[in-house]
Amino acid sequence: MLGIGSTERWLIVVIAAMCLFLGLTTDTFLTLVNLFDLLNISAVNVIFAAGLLVVLIAGGIDISFAVAASVTQYLTALTVGHLGGGNWAIGFAVASCYGFALGALNATLIWRFRIISIVVTIATFNLFFGALMFLTQGVSIYDLPDWWLDRIILFEFDTANGYAELTLPVAVMIVVIVATWFLIRRTTAGRQLYAMGDNPEGARRVGINIAAMHYLAYGWLGVTAGIAGLMQAHYAQEVVPNALYGRELDVLAAVVLGGARLGGGRGTLLGAILGVALVAITQNGLNLLGVSPYAFKMIVGAVILVAITLSNSGMASLLSGFRTRPERVPS
Repeated sequence: MLGIGSTERWLIVVIAAMCLFLGLTTDTFLTLVNLFDLLNISAVNVIFAAGLLVVLIAGGIDISFAVAASVTQYLTALTVGHLGGGNWAIGFAVASCYGFALGALNATLIWRFRIISIVVTIATFNLFFGALMFLTQGVSIYDLPDWWLDRIILFEFDTANGYAELTLPVAVMIVVIVATWFLIRRTTAGRQLYAMGDNPEGARRVGINIAAMHYLAYGWLGVTAGIAGLMQAHYAQEVVPNALYGRELDVLAAVVLGGARLGGGRGTLLGAILGVALVAITQNGLNLLGVSPYAFKMIVGAVILVAITLSNSGMASLLSGFRTRPERVPS
């Protein structure tokens, strides 16, 4: 369903090797409790990754989605409070609408004003986060409706190390994965996103509505960000304005690890999921081994740097020319 290519196969091998190593060097990594906790914690990042993948496929980049999720969860908490509490259906609808609006703002700035996507999203990253912290004074919301706070356990298993549980965010993650897969693999719009990312001018010449593709890509990321924010607040049992700050680089590193090209036109959902898994396992393993968390940040930075280097067409041409340069024949 998701497709397995060479990148995905290598990621599976690396993940298996890391799991084996951590299983041999720690006592808790391969326990069901730890593995289920990893899945529960990673669900929000996978939801983010599904939306970011769509933007990268379309040839854009967005680093504002994590703070957009923070804004969305805060606005959702205020809105459902004014509506008398609401329920899960209202919560998802409200969060999705707010998220889409913030994504559409990015799309408008990028398309209408012809500004490079990373410049726009750096600006909106600061705009969203600055406005949120200024208007809220950094105050968290603890008084959330019961439906938002009540833990929903999908599966529970009693082990020697404690209870291993799969919770609601995992189910929501699966729904988002299926919906994103259907969008990019089973719809005409999905094929047009790939075409636009691979060759924007060619896509325009064959009649693809480039403006609509921008709104679809950034709007989809906005919706998934809104849903991820809802799930993060459910998991944390509170709405904290800066709880998701900094998450964007972890997710970006994971998605490019999964084979998504920063230049657009390439990327698979399975690769993005495996990338998130590899990043999560790396972070968890470093924690279990007692390694400084700054080492993880170094790894994330290195991954992004390598991805940018490999996505640079000039570098690719230089390497290609070096490989194909004829040998000098001695006179």
